[in-house]
Parts: sequence; C-alpha cells; structure tokens
Amino acid sequence: MGRWQPDARGRLERAALELFGEVGFNQATAAGIAARAGLTERTFFRHFADKREVLFGGAGELQELLAREVRDAPRSQAAPLDAIAAALEAAGPVFEERRAFVRQRQGVIADNVELQERELIKLARLSSALAGALRDHGVPDWPATLAAETGVALFKTAFQRWIDDPDAREFAPLVRRSLAELKAVTADSL
Repeated sequence: MGRWQPDARGRLERAALELFGEVGFNQATAAGIAARAGLTERTFFRHFADKREVLFGGAGELQELLAREVRDAPRSQAAPLDAIAAALEAAGPVFEERRAFVRQRQGVIADNVELQERELIKLARLSSALAGALRDHGVPDWPATLAAETGVALFKTAFQRWIDDPDAREFAPLVRRSLAELKAVTADSL
C-alpha cells in the first residue's frame, strides 16, 4: 500500500460502484473493491459489514432523520401526511449532496433482485419508523400506519422522479409535486 490517503469510506464506495457497474454486484468481492480503492480488505470490513452495506449503510441515518423531523413537526401541522412530506423535503439535501452516488446506487439495485428485496425491507422499516414517530406525535395507531405507508409511496414517487430527471437538482419540489398529485387523486376518488 502506498502513502495514506484520506476518505477511505468514500473511496471504497466509489470503487464498489465502479466494480458493480463493470462486473455486476454478484461478481464483485470485498477484496476486489478494496484493491480498486487502494486499500486492504481489512479496511473494507472496518467500514462495511459486507458489500451490500455499501448500498444500504446510510438507511438507518435516513430513517432516524425522517422520524425525528416528523416527531419535531409543529403540533399544528395540518395532517400527518403533511408532516411526512415536510420531513422528506428536509431530507432533500442528504440526497442532493450525493446525487451521483445515489443514481449509481439505484442502477445497481435495479439490476439485482436480491437488492430490490433489501430495498423493500428498508422501505418497510422506514414506514414503521414514520408510523412510530406519528404515534409519538399524537396520531392514533391506524391513521399513523396509513399515513406512514402513504408517505413511503410519496417518497418512492418523488425519489424516482428525481433519479429519472437529469435536470432535477432539488428533491423538495418533487416531493411537493407528488403530494399535490396524491391529494388531487384522492380528492377525485372520494
């Protein structure tokens, strides 16, 4: 190994995404990722439990950020779904600062059924955390669950729009647009 270079975690993430793109997720190894980053396999395992964690390692932090934003929302918030939408808007900078990584990450997940399943588990945990935050905020159990599940659908829609549109830089406007469309659709159907 050569002279020490900073940002081992970031270098490992970039190397992993390059390798996943070249040989596929299943063919890439922790040793290969570490070597491409100019690091040891041991260093890889100091930062990630396994190669899936390169893609899902930030899920817990995102979940906590969103749940905290919902719990801290003003009690006068119009509706539980509005509190979730505000939390999603607040999380926008987390995605925006890592746009290239996030877009590549989604491409790797889209190409692998097992990773798609893991993404669904992540979203289910997010829904559970949001429902818990809404209950902590005073929303009854079933309405909290319904709002959280709907909030995850709102997140998925806004996120996919953001990923698909190369000109979309900010995440928050897509959350607002998706929420407005959701409200229009549900108002029309009642």
